[in-house]
Amino acid sequence: MTEQKIPEYLSLAAREHASDIFIIAGRPLSIKTNGRLSNFGDKLMPQQTAEMIEDIYQLAGNRDIDKFLKNGDDDFSFSIPGLSRFRVNAYRQRGSLAAVIRVIAFELPDPDQLHIPREVMEASDFTKGMVLVTGPAGSGKSTTMACLIDRINHTREGHIITLEDPLEYLHRHDKCIVSQREICTDTNSYLVSLRATLRQSPDVILLGEMRDYETIQTAMTAAETGHLVLSSLHTIGAANTIGRIMDVFEPSQQHQIAVQLSMVLQAVISQQLIPDVDGRSIPVFEVMRLTPAIRNMIRDNKVHQIDGVIYSSSQEQMRSMDQSLLELYKGGAITKDTALKYASNAEMLKRKL
Repeated sequence: MTEQKIPEYLSLAAREHASDIFIIAGRPLSIKTNGRLSNFGDKLMPQQTAEMIEDIYQLAGNRDIDKFLKNGDDDFSFSIPGLSRFRVNAYRQRGSLAAVIRVIAFELPDPDQLHIPREVMEASDFTKGMVLVTGPAGSGKSTTMACLIDRINHTREGHIITLEDPLEYLHRHDKCIVSQREICTDTNSYLVSLRATLRQSPDVILLGEMRDYETIQTAMTAAETGHLVLSSLHTIGAANTIGRIMDVFEPSQQHQIAVQLSMVLQAVISQQLIPDVDGRSIPVFEVMRLTPAIRNMIRDNKVHQIDGVIYSSSQEQMRSMDQSLLELYKGGAITKDTALKYASNAEMLKRKL
């Protein structure tokens, strides 16, 4: 059953612009499109999911499956020429093998088609410091960062180094030289590769994710020494993001980190995917630029005041999540209920609506 099936399902998912494919025992193979699941075929048995996952490992250039069978988790990506790229997370559940496959288009995304606003794209104009793209899992952070890297690649000269786990979008060399390194395949870990990157004459460093305090500290040092560092965190809102970074450190270090962060941080972009009036997914953004007032708030540990500043800011380059929702509602892209459901201050937004 599996020989033709896996390539068939992969091409079906790419054709339908699906986001994910789920191979899990106890239910049919499922494909997720615009947040909705479609099932194909009969319920899968553990033997069938094991065979399908073996086929995926063969498609991925005969990748060694033994490490996965031993550890119970594996992350990798592969391409099918003329079709798409796929990011795979294989894992064990209830003693059987399972996988979730993310579908990634070959061509880099177009920010206009994805409704990424100008304020977000202008974050690519920074030449040093740190820009964070935050949001829940599956909210399109990697896509936004790929758009920012693509814009830098086409607008100025330099060396861009990306550290990703696994590689998603492939960037061609344009005005910039682009080195893309995959964790586990090209290098051992984020920390090892990030330290090495500082000796590779980078101008821009894309760090797929800031996972621990050593990586955060090294990323901040890189941003301090004149590089532009782009990275992501699973947080919603600028204040939460700054709080999360601070919490990673010991209380005795937090004041020093606050001072450092207030100097290196340039912008925090928060995003979430919400349903539009046609049931498709559309991104909505909050953008915080570091003004002198916000830098002081971070340094003086008054992070809780930041949301109020973003909300009431008249600066063109700043926007609150609720302001973005209001614009989408006025433009007829989303319903009133959707706007209120995803608002950070639903009462205030209700009055404006």
